[in-house]
Amino acid sequence: MEAIINDYEAPLLRYASGLLRDPHAAQDVVQNAFLKLFRQWTPGKQPSESLRPWLYRVTHNEAVDYLRRQKRLAFLHWKHAQEPAPPPPEPDNRIEQVLTAVKKLEAHEQQVVLLRLQEGLSYEEIARITGRTTGNVGCILHHAVKKLSRLVQREAVGVAGGRQS
Repeated sequence: MEAIINDYEAPLLRYASGLLRDPHAAQDVVQNAFLKLFRQWTPGKQPSESLRPWLYRVTHNEAVDYLRRQKRLAFLHWKHAQEPAPPPPEPDNRIEQVLTAVKKLEAHEQQVVLLRLQEGLSYEEIARITGRTTGNVGCILHHAVKKLSRLVQREAVGVAGGRQS
């Protein structure tokens, strides 16, 4: 494995740096590519001709994923800066508001949220329990947390405005 890293690290770093224009991000991307290889590598296995294209493809995919994450983060930061912050809910009511909001989620969202946040399970463990892929678990969790945030904010604004929902 060390020989593979020695042979491919510099070319992959150049490739990733060219894609990302950020040497630090390129290092992360190449490291992720090598981690994926390491997870699949069996001891005693010899590199084949398909290793080089595979490493470049994985590096490319990791770079594209990195760029997408950065774009989403930039948009979320921009969006967050545009929105006025709602008044924070009363400290005593926060937990109650979140628990009430969780009950308003769809059943599969409730399941994933509770397994992750209440039980502290990993995406892989949740995937095994629910029969979903880890990517699907992440997607469900992402959307459920966004829903929870909206529900709790709506409740906080309703209470602050004198309305009871």
